[in-house]
Amino acid sequence: MTHELTASRLASASSNATASGAGWWRDAVIYQVYVRSFADSDGDGIGDLRGVRERLPHLARLGVDAVWLTPFYVSPQADGGYDVADYRAVDPVFGDLADADDLVRAAHALGLKVIVDVVPNHTSDRHAWFLEALADPARRDRYHFRPGRGPAGELPPNDWESVFGGPAWTRVADGDWYLHLFAPEQPDLNWENPEVHEEFDSVLRFWLDLGVDGFRVDVAHGMVKAAGLPDIGRGAQATLIGTEPLPFFDQDGVHEIHRSWRRLLDGYPGQRIGVAEAWAPTSERLALYVRPDELHQAFNFRFLTCPWDAAAMAEVIDGSLAATASVGAPTTWVLSNHDVVRHRTRYGGGPQGLARARAAALLMLALPGSAYVYQGEELGLPEVTDLPDAVRQDPAFRRGRGGGAAGAAGAAGAAGAAPAVPGQGGGPDAGPATVAATGSTTGAATGAATGSASEAAGQDGLRDGCRVPIPWSGAEPPYGFGPGGSWLPQPEGWGAFSVAAQTGDPHSTLELYRAALELRRALPGLGAPPPGPDAGLRWLTAPDGVLAFVRPGFACTLNTTANRVELPAPGRPVLSSAPVETDGRTVLLPPDTCTWWAR
Repeated sequence: MTHELTASRLASASSNATASGAGWWRDAVIYQVYVRSFADSDGDGIGDLRGVRERLPHLARLGVDAVWLTPFYVSPQADGGYDVADYRAVDPVFGDLADADDLVRAAHALGLKVIVDVVPNHTSDRHAWFLEALADPARRDRYHFRPGRGPAGELPPNDWESVFGGPAWTRVADGDWYLHLFAPEQPDLNWENPEVHEEFDSVLRFWLDLGVDGFRVDVAHGMVKAAGLPDIGRGAQATLIGTEPLPFFDQDGVHEIHRSWRRLLDGYPGQRIGVAEAWAPTSERLALYVRPDELHQAFNFRFLTCPWDAAAMAEVIDGSLAATASVGAPTTWVLSNHDVVRHRTRYGGGPQGLARARAAALLMLALPGSAYVYQGEELGLPEVTDLPDAVRQDPAFRRGRGGGAAGAAGAAGAAGAAPAVPGQGGGPDAGPATVAATGSTTGAATGAATGSASEAAGQDGLRDGCRVPIPWSGAEPPYGFGPGGSWLPQPEGWGAFSVAAQTGDPHSTLELYRAALELRRALPGLGAPPPGPDAGLRWLTAPDGVLAFVRPGFACTLNTTANRVELPAPGRPVLSSAPVETDGRTVLLPPDTCTWWAR
Protein backbone atom coordinates (compact mmCIF):
# COMPACT_ATOMS: atom_id res chain seq x y z
CA MET A 1 0.00 0.00 0.00
CA THR A 2 1.24 3.48 -0.76
CA HIS A 3 -0.50 6.35 1.03
CA GLU A 4 -4.04 7.63 0.84
CA LEU A 5 -4.22 11.35 1.50
CA THR A 6 -6.42 13.72 -0.43
CA ALA A 7 -5.10 16.90 -1.95
CA SER A 8 -7.49 18.94 0.16
CA ARG A 9 -6.19 17.37 3.35
CA LEU A 10 -2.63 18.00 2.27
CA ALA A 11 -3.48 21.62 1.60
CA SER A 12 -5.23 22.17 4.91
CA ALA A 13 -3.02 20.07 7.18
CA SER A 14 -1.13 21.79 9.92
CA SER A 15 2.51 22.42 9.14
CA ASN A 16 5.29 21.02 11.25
CA ALA A 17 7.29 22.77 13.93
CA THR A 18 9.72 24.27 11.46
CA ALA A 19 7.05 26.54 10.04
CA SER A 20 5.19 27.11 13.28
CA GLY A 21 8.07 28.91 14.94
CA ALA A 22 9.11 26.22 17.41
CA GLY A 23 12.62 24.84 17.28
CA TRP A 24 12.96 23.34 13.81
CA TRP A 25 15.16 20.52 15.11
CA ARG A 26 12.51 19.17 17.49
CA ASP A 27 10.84 17.07 14.79
CA ALA A 28 13.25 17.45 11.86
CA VAL A 29 14.26 14.56 9.63
CA ILE A 30 17.96 14.90 8.87
CA TYR A 31 19.75 13.00 6.12
CA GLN A 32 23.34 11.90 6.68
CA VAL A 33 25.67 12.22 3.71
CA TYR A 34 28.91 10.27 3.92
CA VAL A 35 30.59 12.63 1.49
CA ARG A 36 33.13 10.31 -0.14
CA SER A 37 30.39 7.77 -0.95
CA PHE A 38 27.49 9.98 -2.03
CA ALA A 39 28.28 11.43 -5.47
CA ASP A 40 31.50 12.04 -7.41
CA SER A 41 31.59 15.04 -9.75
CA ASP A 42 35.12 14.78 -11.16
CA GLY A 43 35.68 11.10 -11.91
CA ASP A 44 38.35 10.33 -9.31
CA GLY A 45 36.12 7.72 -7.67
CA ILE A 46 35.64 9.72 -4.47
CA GLY A 47 32.50 11.65 -3.64
CA ASP A 48 32.90 15.39 -3.23
CA LEU A 49 31.06 18.57 -2.28
CA ARG A 50 30.14 19.43 -5.85
CA GLY A 51 28.67 15.95 -6.22
CA VAL A 52 26.58 16.50 -3.09
CA ARG A 53 25.34 19.83 -4.42
CA GLU A 54 24.33 18.28 -7.74
CA ARG A 55 22.29 15.61 -5.93
CA LEU A 56 20.51 17.92 -3.47
CA PRO A 57 17.26 17.73 -5.49
CA HIS A 58 17.04 14.05 -4.49
CA LEU A 59 17.01 15.09 -0.83
CA ALA A 60 14.47 17.82 -1.43
CA ARG A 61 12.19 15.37 -3.23
CA LEU A 62 12.71 12.79 -0.50
CA GLY A 63 11.27 15.29 1.96
CA VAL A 64 14.00 15.68 4.58
CA ASP A 65 14.57 18.94 6.45
CA ALA A 66 18.36 19.05 6.64
CA VAL A 67 21.54 17.34 5.51
CA TRP A 68 24.45 16.35 7.75
CA LEU A 69 27.83 16.21 6.00
CA THR A 70 30.63 14.02 7.32
CA PRO A 71 34.08 15.68 7.54
CA PHE A 72 35.42 17.24 4.37
CA TYR A 73 38.30 19.12 6.00
CA VAL A 74 41.98 18.77 5.16
CA SER A 75 42.99 15.34 6.43
CA PRO A 76 45.43 12.52 5.73
CA GLN A 77 42.30 10.30 5.74
CA ALA A 78 43.63 7.82 8.30
CA ASP A 79 40.05 7.51 9.59
CA GLY A 80 37.79 8.72 6.81
CA GLY A 81 38.38 12.39 7.58
CA TYR A 82 37.85 12.13 11.33
CA ASP A 83 41.58 12.88 11.64
CA VAL A 84 41.54 16.60 10.87
CA ALA A 85 44.72 18.48 9.98
CA ASP A 86 43.07 21.85 9.23
CA TYR A 87 39.57 22.63 10.49
CA ARG A 88 39.13 25.73 8.31
CA ALA A 89 40.01 24.30 4.91
CA VAL A 90 38.40 21.80 2.54
CA ASP A 91 40.51 18.81 1.55
CA PRO A 92 41.25 19.07 -2.19
CA VAL A 93 39.83 15.57 -2.71
CA PHE A 94 36.43 17.02 -1.76
CA GLY A 95 36.74 20.46 -3.38
CA ASP A 96 37.46 23.85 -1.87
CA LEU A 97 35.82 26.54 0.25
CA ALA A 98 33.96 27.90 -2.77
CA ASP A 99 32.38 24.47 -3.23
CA ALA A 100 31.36 24.42 0.44
CA ASP A 101 29.83 27.86 0.12
CA ASP A 102 27.99 26.88 -3.08
CA LEU A 103 26.63 23.75 -1.41
CA VAL A 104 25.28 25.66 1.61
CA ARG A 105 23.65 28.26 -0.62
CA ALA A 106 22.11 25.63 -2.90
CA ALA A 107 20.76 23.67 0.05
CA HIS A 108 19.19 26.76 1.57
CA ALA A 109 17.60 27.61 -1.78
CA LEU A 110 15.89 24.19 -1.66
CA GLY A 111 14.74 24.69 1.92
CA LEU A 112 17.36 22.33 3.35
CA LYS A 113 19.50 23.18 6.35
CA VAL A 114 23.13 22.06 6.52
CA ILE A 115 24.88 20.47 9.49
CA VAL A 116 28.61 19.74 9.39
CA ASP A 117 30.80 17.54 11.54
CA VAL A 118 33.15 18.99 14.12
CA VAL A 119 35.79 16.69 15.61
CA PRO A 120 36.90 18.13 18.99
CA ASN A 121 38.20 15.07 20.84
CA HIS A 122 41.30 14.67 18.72
CA THR A 123 43.18 16.06 15.73
CA SER A 124 45.26 14.43 13.05
CA ASP A 125 48.86 13.68 13.90
CA ARG A 126 49.60 15.97 10.92
CA HIS A 127 47.89 18.93 12.57
CA ALA A 128 50.26 21.88 13.10
CA TRP A 129 49.76 21.68 16.86
CA PHE A 130 50.83 18.06 17.06
CA LEU A 131 53.84 18.61 14.83
CA GLU A 132 54.87 21.42 17.18
CA ALA A 133 54.40 19.10 20.15
CA LEU A 134 56.66 16.47 18.61
CA ALA A 135 59.35 19.04 17.89
CA ASP A 136 59.21 20.85 21.24
CA PRO A 137 58.20 19.16 24.52
CA ALA A 138 57.30 22.58 25.90
CA ARG A 139 54.40 22.72 23.40
CA ARG A 140 52.76 19.46 24.46
CA ASP A 141 50.09 20.71 26.84
CA ARG A 142 47.49 20.88 24.06
CA TYR A 143 47.55 17.06 24.06
CA HIS A 144 47.92 14.34 26.68
CA PHE A 145 51.63 13.54 26.82
CA ARG A 146 52.90 11.51 29.78
CA PRO A 147 56.06 9.67 30.81
CA GLY A 148 55.77 5.91 30.69
CA ARG A 149 55.75 3.43 33.51
CA GLY A 150 58.37 0.81 34.20
CA PRO A 151 62.07 1.21 35.01
CA ALA A 152 62.82 2.87 31.67
CA GLY A 153 59.38 4.31 30.92
CA GLU A 154 58.85 1.47 28.48
CA LEU A 155 55.24 0.81 29.54
CA PRO A 156 52.20 2.98 28.69
CA PRO A 157 51.19 5.52 31.36
CA ASN A 158 47.99 3.60 32.17
CA ASP A 159 45.99 0.60 31.01
CA TRP A 160 43.59 2.40 28.70
CA GLU A 161 42.81 0.68 25.40
CA SER A 162 42.08 2.26 22.05
CA VAL A 163 38.55 1.88 20.78
CA PHE A 164 40.18 0.60 17.59
CA GLY A 165 42.15 -2.06 19.46
CA GLY A 166 45.51 -2.16 21.20
CA PRO A 167 46.89 0.36 23.72
CA ALA A 168 45.56 3.92 23.73
CA TRP A 169 49.14 5.22 23.97
CA THR A 170 51.97 5.59 21.47
CA ARG A 171 55.57 6.40 22.40
CA VAL A 172 57.49 9.16 20.64
CA ALA A 173 61.21 9.36 19.96
CA ASP A 174 62.16 11.12 23.20
CA GLY A 175 60.38 8.53 25.34
CA ASP A 176 57.12 10.30 26.18
CA TRP A 177 53.78 8.73 25.36
CA TYR A 178 50.69 10.43 23.91
CA LEU A 179 47.05 9.43 24.34
CA HIS A 180 44.86 8.41 21.41
CA LEU A 181 41.53 6.81 22.23
CA PHE A 182 41.17 5.94 18.55
CA ALA A 183 43.96 5.49 15.99
CA PRO A 184 47.57 6.56 16.69
CA GLU A 185 47.03 9.13 13.93
CA GLN A 186 44.33 10.74 16.11
CA PRO A 187 45.99 12.20 19.24
CA ASP A 188 43.51 13.31 21.91
CA LEU A 189 43.33 17.00 22.72
CA ASN A 190 43.71 18.28 26.28
CA TRP A 191 40.58 20.29 27.01
CA GLU A 192 42.08 21.54 30.27
CA ASN A 193 44.15 23.88 28.09
CA PRO A 194 42.34 27.21 27.39
CA GLU A 195 43.97 27.36 23.95
CA VAL A 196 41.92 24.36 22.89
CA HIS A 197 38.67 26.05 23.93
CA GLU A 198 39.60 29.24 22.11
CA GLU A 199 40.57 27.41 18.96
CA PHE A 200 37.32 25.50 18.69
CA ASP A 201 35.23 28.58 19.40
CA SER A 202 37.02 30.13 16.44
CA VAL A 203 36.44 27.05 14.27
CA LEU A 204 32.72 27.03 15.05
CA ARG A 205 32.42 30.72 14.23
CA PHE A 206 34.26 30.21 10.94
CA TRP A 207 31.67 27.73 9.68
CA LEU A 208 28.70 29.53 11.21
CA ASP A 209 29.81 32.67 9.38
CA LEU A 210 29.86 30.64 6.18
CA GLY A 211 26.20 29.82 6.82
CA VAL A 212 26.00 26.30 8.22
CA ASP A 213 23.02 25.59 10.46
CA GLY A 214 24.75 23.50 13.08
CA PHE A 215 27.28 20.87 14.04
CA ARG A 216 27.25 17.18 14.72
CA VAL A 217 29.77 16.87 17.55
CA ASP A 218 31.93 13.79 17.11
CA VAL A 219 32.72 11.99 20.38
CA ALA A 220 30.78 14.61 22.32
CA HIS A 221 31.26 12.46 25.42
CA GLY A 222 35.03 12.20 25.18
CA MET A 223 36.78 15.55 25.47
CA VAL A 224 37.28 15.49 29.26
CA LYS A 225 39.17 12.70 31.02
CA ALA A 226 39.07 11.81 34.71
CA ALA A 227 41.68 13.60 36.81
CA GLY A 228 44.91 11.67 37.00
CA LEU A 229 43.97 9.35 34.12
CA PRO A 230 43.31 6.40 36.46
CA ASP A 231 43.65 2.77 35.43
CA ILE A 232 40.49 0.84 34.59
CA GLY A 233 41.78 -2.53 35.72
CA ARG A 234 39.95 -4.49 33.03
CA GLY A 235 40.54 -5.53 29.47
CA ALA A 236 38.18 -5.47 26.48
CA GLN A 237 37.33 -1.90 27.46
CA ALA A 238 35.52 -1.12 24.22
CA THR A 239 32.84 -3.59 25.29
CA LEU A 240 32.11 -1.33 28.30
CA ILE A 241 31.36 1.79 26.24
CA GLY A 242 27.78 2.87 26.73
CA THR A 243 27.20 0.36 29.52
CA GLU A 244 29.51 1.31 32.39
CA PRO A 245 31.23 4.48 33.65
CA LEU A 246 34.69 4.92 32.16
CA PRO A 247 37.37 7.48 33.06
CA PHE A 248 37.82 8.55 29.45
CA PHE A 249 34.16 8.94 28.40
CA ASP A 250 31.06 10.73 29.70
CA GLN A 251 32.84 12.78 32.35
CA ASP A 252 30.81 15.59 33.89
CA GLY A 253 33.28 18.18 32.63
CA VAL A 254 32.15 17.79 29.03
CA HIS A 255 28.91 19.55 29.86
CA GLU A 256 30.56 22.90 30.54
CA ILE A 257 32.08 22.74 27.06
CA HIS A 258 28.66 22.10 25.55
CA ARG A 259 27.15 24.94 27.57
CA SER A 260 29.72 27.34 26.20
CA TRP A 261 29.00 26.14 22.67
CA ARG A 262 25.27 26.55 23.20
CA ARG A 263 25.85 30.18 24.16
CA LEU A 264 27.92 30.61 21.00
CA LEU A 265 25.24 28.99 18.82
CA ASP A 266 22.48 31.06 20.39
CA GLY A 267 24.38 34.19 19.42
CA TYR A 268 23.69 33.48 15.75
CA PRO A 269 20.35 33.97 13.98
CA GLY A 270 18.32 31.13 12.51
CA GLN A 271 18.34 28.55 15.31
CA ARG A 272 21.77 26.99 14.78
CA ILE A 273 22.04 23.62 16.53
CA GLY A 274 24.47 21.20 18.12
CA VAL A 275 24.03 17.42 17.87
CA ALA A 276 25.78 15.08 20.29
CA GLU A 277 27.26 11.80 19.23
CA ALA A 278 27.47 10.52 22.78
CA TRP A 279 27.62 7.07 24.31
CA ALA A 280 26.40 7.18 27.92
CA PRO A 281 25.66 4.30 30.31
CA THR A 282 21.98 5.22 30.75
CA SER A 283 19.25 7.16 29.00
CA GLU A 284 19.29 9.57 31.94
CA ARG A 285 23.00 10.27 31.45
CA LEU A 286 22.42 10.80 27.72
CA ALA A 287 19.65 13.30 28.48
CA LEU A 288 22.18 15.53 30.24
CA TYR A 289 23.65 16.40 26.84
CA VAL A 290 20.35 17.98 25.73
CA ARG A 291 19.47 20.06 28.76
CA PRO A 292 18.08 23.49 27.81
CA ASP A 293 21.50 25.16 28.06
CA GLU A 294 23.46 22.42 26.25
CA LEU A 295 23.13 20.76 22.85
CA HIS A 296 19.86 20.39 20.93
CA GLN A 297 19.94 16.71 19.96
CA ALA A 298 21.71 13.50 20.99
CA PHE A 299 21.56 10.32 18.93
CA ASN A 300 19.50 7.60 20.59
CA PHE A 301 21.78 4.62 20.03
CA ARG A 302 19.65 2.46 22.30
CA PHE A 303 16.99 2.52 19.62
CA LEU A 304 19.57 1.56 17.00
CA THR A 305 20.85 -1.34 19.10
CA CYS A 306 17.42 -2.68 20.03
CA PRO A 307 16.64 -6.19 18.74
CA TRP A 308 13.61 -6.97 16.57
CA ASP A 309 11.31 -7.52 19.54
CA ALA A 310 8.20 -5.52 20.41
CA ALA A 311 8.68 -5.63 24.18
CA ALA A 312 12.30 -4.50 23.93
CA MET A 313 11.32 -1.71 21.55
CA ALA A 314 8.56 -0.47 23.84
CA GLU A 315 10.97 -0.41 26.77
CA VAL A 316 13.53 1.60 24.80
CA ILE A 317 10.90 4.01 23.49
CA ASP A 318 9.37 4.63 26.92
CA GLY A 319 12.74 5.06 28.60
CA SER A 320 14.02 7.39 25.90
CA LEU A 321 10.94 9.60 25.87
CA ALA A 322 10.87 9.87 29.65
CA ALA A 323 14.57 10.71 29.90
CA THR A 324 14.53 13.48 27.30
CA ALA A 325 11.20 14.84 28.53
CA SER A 326 12.76 15.27 31.96
CA VAL A 327 15.01 17.96 30.48
CA GLY A 328 12.47 19.35 27.99
CA ALA A 329 14.21 17.96 24.92
CA PRO A 330 13.04 15.85 21.98
CA THR A 331 14.32 12.34 21.42
CA THR A 332 16.49 11.79 18.35
CA TRP A 333 15.89 8.42 16.67
CA VAL A 334 18.36 6.68 14.36
CA LEU A 335 18.60 3.25 12.70
CA SER A 336 21.90 3.39 10.80
CA ASN A 337 24.97 5.51 10.19
CA HIS A 338 28.46 5.26 8.71
CA ASP A 339 29.76 3.24 11.67
CA VAL A 340 27.30 0.35 11.92
CA VAL A 341 26.05 -2.53 9.81
CA ARG A 342 23.10 -1.35 7.73
CA HIS A 343 19.89 -2.22 9.52
CA ARG A 344 18.52 -4.30 6.65
CA THR A 345 21.37 -6.72 7.30
CA ARG A 346 21.23 -6.37 11.09
CA TYR A 347 17.58 -7.39 10.95
CA GLY A 348 18.37 -10.66 9.19
CA GLY A 349 19.26 -9.81 5.61
CA GLY A 350 17.49 -10.80 2.41
CA PRO A 351 13.72 -10.35 2.05
CA GLN A 352 13.15 -10.67 5.80
CA GLY A 353 15.73 -8.00 6.55
CA LEU A 354 14.21 -5.68 3.97
CA ALA A 355 10.69 -6.18 5.35
CA ARG A 356 11.91 -5.39 8.84
CA ALA A 357 13.96 -2.41 7.69
CA ARG A 358 10.94 -0.91 5.93
CA ALA A 359 8.79 -1.48 9.00
CA ALA A 360 11.44 -0.04 11.32
CA ALA A 361 11.64 3.09 9.19
CA LEU A 362 7.90 3.69 9.55
CA LEU A 363 8.13 3.08 13.29
CA MET A 364 10.99 5.56 13.64
CA LEU A 365 9.24 8.23 11.60
CA ALA A 366 6.04 7.80 13.64
CA LEU A 367 7.72 8.43 17.00
CA PRO A 368 7.76 11.83 18.72
CA GLY A 369 10.96 13.76 18.09
CA SER A 370 13.52 14.01 15.32
CA ALA A 371 14.96 11.28 13.10
CA TYR A 372 18.11 10.68 11.08
CA VAL A 373 18.28 8.80 7.77
CA TYR A 374 21.63 7.43 6.59
CA GLN A 375 22.30 7.67 2.87
CA GLY A 376 21.08 4.59 1.04
CA GLU A 377 18.68 3.37 3.70
CA GLU A 378 15.89 4.97 1.68
CA LEU A 379 16.96 2.58 -1.10
CA GLY A 380 16.89 -0.50 1.13
CA LEU A 381 20.61 -1.08 0.69
CA PRO A 382 22.13 -4.10 2.44
CA GLU A 383 25.56 -4.20 4.03
CA VAL A 384 28.36 -5.22 1.67
CA THR A 385 30.09 -7.90 3.72
CA ASP A 386 32.36 -9.51 1.13
CA LEU A 387 34.75 -6.66 0.35
CA PRO A 388 38.29 -7.96 -0.25
CA ASP A 389 40.71 -7.19 2.55
CA ALA A 390 42.95 -5.38 0.09
CA VAL A 391 40.40 -2.61 -0.55
CA ARG A 392 39.35 -2.01 3.04
CA GLN A 393 40.40 1.32 4.55
CA ASP A 394 38.88 1.21 8.04
CA PRO A 395 41.62 1.73 10.67
CA ALA A 396 39.65 -0.51 13.03
CA PHE A 397 40.12 -3.30 10.47
CA ARG A 398 43.85 -2.68 10.28
CA ARG A 399 44.25 -2.68 14.08
CA GLY A 400 41.67 -5.40 14.66
CA ARG A 401 40.85 -8.26 12.34
CA GLY A 402 43.19 -7.01 9.64
CA GLY A 403 46.07 -6.36 12.02
CA GLY A 404 46.12 -9.43 14.23
CA ALA A 405 44.27 -10.52 17.32
CA ALA A 406 45.40 -7.71 19.58
CA GLY A 407 42.67 -5.36 18.58
CA ALA A 408 39.90 -7.65 17.40
CA ALA A 409 37.93 -7.77 20.62
CA GLY A 410 38.01 -4.03 21.03
CA ALA A 411 37.61 -2.82 17.46
CA ALA A 412 34.79 -0.36 17.07
CA GLY A 413 33.12 2.08 14.77
CA ALA A 414 34.43 5.50 13.85
CA ALA A 415 35.59 7.81 16.53
CA GLY A 416 32.89 7.58 19.13
CA ALA A 417 31.09 4.81 17.29
CA ALA A 418 29.39 1.64 18.39
CA PRO A 419 31.96 -0.98 19.34
CA ALA A 420 32.24 -4.37 17.77
CA VAL A 421 30.48 -7.70 17.61
CA PRO A 422 32.87 -10.40 16.43
CA GLY A 423 31.68 -12.64 13.63
CA GLN A 424 30.26 -10.33 10.99
CA GLY A 425 31.17 -11.68 7.58
CA GLY A 426 29.97 -13.49 4.50
CA GLY A 427 28.41 -12.14 1.36
CA PRO A 428 25.82 -9.37 0.98
CA ASP A 429 22.99 -9.69 3.48
CA ALA A 430 24.76 -12.12 5.79
CA GLY A 431 22.22 -14.01 7.85
CA PRO A 432 21.23 -13.55 11.48
CA ALA A 433 23.77 -15.95 12.91
CA THR A 434 26.38 -13.18 12.70
CA VAL A 435 24.23 -10.15 13.45
CA ALA A 436 23.35 -8.80 16.86
CA ALA A 437 19.99 -7.18 16.29
CA THR A 438 18.04 -9.83 14.40
CA GLY A 439 16.10 -10.97 17.43
CA SER A 440 17.14 -14.56 16.76
CA THR A 441 20.76 -14.72 17.89
CA THR A 442 21.09 -15.68 21.52
CA GLY A 443 23.55 -13.71 23.58
CA ALA A 444 24.14 -10.96 21.05
CA ALA A 445 20.49 -10.07 20.84
CA THR A 446 20.24 -10.08 24.61
CA GLY A 447 23.07 -7.61 24.88
CA ALA A 448 21.51 -5.35 22.28
CA ALA A 449 18.23 -5.35 24.14
CA THR A 450 19.93 -3.83 27.13
CA GLY A 451 21.57 -1.19 25.01
CA SER A 452 25.04 -2.74 25.16
CA ALA A 453 27.32 -0.63 23.01
CA SER A 454 29.59 -3.60 22.55
CA GLU A 455 26.88 -5.41 20.61
CA ALA A 456 25.35 -2.43 18.90
CA ALA A 457 26.62 -2.59 15.40
CA GLY A 458 27.43 -6.11 14.33
CA GLN A 459 30.86 -4.77 13.35
CA ASP A 460 34.32 -6.27 13.64
CA GLY A 461 36.43 -3.52 12.18
CA LEU A 462 34.44 -3.81 8.95
CA ARG A 463 32.78 -0.42 8.67
CA ASP A 464 33.64 -0.16 4.98
CA GLY A 465 30.63 -2.34 4.18
CA CYS A 466 28.16 0.42 5.06
CA ARG A 467 30.24 3.03 3.23
CA VAL A 468 30.16 1.59 -0.28
CA PRO A 469 29.12 4.36 -2.73
CA ILE A 470 25.39 4.41 -3.30
CA PRO A 471 23.73 3.66 -6.67
CA TRP A 472 21.94 6.40 -8.60
CA SER A 473 21.20 4.91 -12.02
CA GLY A 474 22.20 2.30 -14.56
CA ALA A 475 22.75 -1.44 -14.51
CA GLU A 476 26.54 -1.52 -14.10
CA PRO A 477 29.04 -0.01 -11.65
CA PRO A 478 29.49 2.78 -10.72
CA TYR A 479 25.69 3.10 -11.07
CA GLY A 480 25.74 6.84 -11.69
CA PHE A 481 27.97 7.56 -8.71
CA GLY A 482 30.31 9.50 -10.97
CA PRO A 483 32.04 9.52 -14.35
CA GLY A 484 34.82 7.21 -13.16
CA GLY A 485 34.96 4.25 -10.81
CA SER A 486 34.35 4.19 -7.05
CA TRP A 487 36.78 4.13 -4.14
CA LEU A 488 35.17 0.93 -2.83
CA PRO A 489 33.82 -1.67 -5.27
CA GLN A 490 30.05 -1.79 -5.65
CA PRO A 491 28.31 -5.17 -5.87
CA GLU A 492 26.88 -6.56 -9.07
CA GLY A 493 23.12 -6.18 -9.14
CA TRP A 494 22.98 -2.90 -7.25
CA GLY A 495 21.29 -1.29 -10.22
CA ALA A 496 17.98 -2.61 -8.90
CA PHE A 497 18.50 -0.51 -5.75
CA SER A 498 19.25 2.72 -7.63
CA VAL A 499 17.27 5.91 -7.29
CA ALA A 500 16.32 5.75 -10.96
CA ALA A 501 15.11 2.14 -10.74
CA GLN A 502 12.94 2.79 -7.68
CA THR A 503 11.47 6.15 -8.63
CA GLY A 504 7.82 5.76 -9.61
CA ASP A 505 7.53 2.18 -8.34
CA PRO A 506 4.81 2.33 -5.65
CA HIS A 507 6.19 -0.80 -4.00
CA SER A 508 9.79 0.43 -3.75
CA THR A 509 11.51 1.39 -0.53
CA LEU A 510 12.35 4.81 -1.95
CA GLU A 511 8.69 5.60 -2.62
CA LEU A 512 7.80 4.30 0.85
CA TYR A 513 10.21 6.81 2.40
CA ARG A 514 8.92 9.61 0.20
CA ALA A 515 5.33 8.84 1.17
CA ALA A 516 6.19 8.59 4.85
CA LEU A 517 7.99 11.92 4.89
CA GLU A 518 5.15 13.59 3.00
CA LEU A 519 2.63 12.27 5.52
CA ARG A 520 4.86 13.17 8.45
CA ARG A 521 4.71 16.79 7.34
CA ALA A 522 1.00 16.69 6.61
CA LEU A 523 -0.55 14.86 9.56
CA PRO A 524 -0.94 17.26 12.49
CA GLY A 525 -0.36 14.51 15.05
CA LEU A 526 3.14 13.87 13.71
CA GLY A 527 4.35 17.41 14.36
CA ALA A 528 6.53 18.55 17.24
CA PRO A 529 5.66 16.48 20.32
CA PRO A 530 3.89 18.13 23.25
CA PRO A 531 5.61 18.33 26.65
CA GLY A 532 5.23 15.45 29.07
CA PRO A 533 6.94 12.14 29.84
CA ASP A 534 5.13 10.34 27.01
CA ALA A 535 5.45 13.16 24.43
CA GLY A 536 1.81 12.63 23.49
CA LEU A 537 2.26 8.93 22.72
CA ARG A 538 -0.22 6.48 24.27
CA TRP A 539 0.09 2.71 24.00
CA LEU A 540 -2.84 0.56 22.91
CA THR A 541 -3.46 -2.95 24.15
CA ALA A 542 -1.94 -5.36 21.63
CA PRO A 543 -1.00 -9.05 21.37
CA ASP A 544 2.49 -10.21 22.25
CA GLY A 545 4.95 -9.21 19.57
CA VAL A 546 2.89 -6.23 18.42
CA LEU A 547 3.38 -2.54 19.14
CA ALA A 548 0.38 -0.24 18.85
CA PHE A 549 0.25 3.40 19.89
CA VAL A 550 -1.68 6.55 19.17
CA ARG A 551 -0.74 10.18 18.80
CA PRO A 552 -3.28 12.93 18.14
CA GLY A 553 -5.29 11.90 15.05
CA PHE A 554 -2.86 9.10 14.27
CA ALA A 555 -2.08 5.48 15.15
CA CYS A 556 0.80 3.13 14.40
CA THR A 557 0.91 -0.67 14.55
CA LEU A 558 3.98 -2.88 14.20
CA ASN A 559 4.00 -6.68 14.04
CA THR A 560 7.43 -8.06 14.92
CA THR A 561 6.33 -11.71 14.88
CA ALA A 562 6.63 -14.33 12.14
CA ASN A 563 2.84 -14.76 11.93
CA ARG A 564 -0.15 -12.73 10.81
CA VAL A 565 -1.85 -11.08 13.76
CA GLU A 566 -5.47 -9.92 13.97
CA LEU A 567 -6.40 -6.89 16.04
CA PRO A 568 -8.99 -4.08 16.02
CA ALA A 569 -8.35 -1.55 13.28
CA PRO A 570 -7.32 1.68 15.05
CA GLY A 571 -8.41 3.91 12.17
CA ARG A 572 -8.13 4.24 8.41
CA PRO A 573 -4.88 2.89 6.91
CA VAL A 574 -2.86 5.57 5.13
CA LEU A 575 0.55 3.93 4.74
CA SER A 576 1.98 0.46 5.28
CA SER A 577 5.34 -1.19 4.79
CA ALA A 578 3.50 -4.22 3.30
CA PRO A 579 -0.11 -4.79 2.17
CA VAL A 580 -2.61 -5.22 5.01
CA GLU A 581 -6.12 -6.68 5.02
CA THR A 582 -8.81 -4.74 6.84
CA ASP A 583 -12.60 -4.61 6.77
CA GLY A 584 -12.67 -1.36 8.73
CA ARG A 585 -13.26 -3.13 12.04
CA THR A 586 -10.31 -5.54 12.26
CA VAL A 587 -6.97 -5.80 10.52
CA LEU A 588 -4.70 -8.73 9.69
CA LEU A 589 -1.15 -7.49 10.16
CA PRO A 590 1.41 -9.46 8.13
CA PRO A 591 4.70 -10.45 9.76
CA ASP A 592 7.34 -7.73 10.04
CA THR A 593 4.94 -4.99 8.98
CA CYS A 594 4.29 -1.46 10.22
CA THR A 595 1.11 0.43 9.31
CA TRP A 596 0.06 4.04 9.82
CA TRP A 597 -3.58 4.92 10.51
CA ALA A 598 -5.54 8.17 10.42
CA ARG A 599 -8.05 8.52 13.27
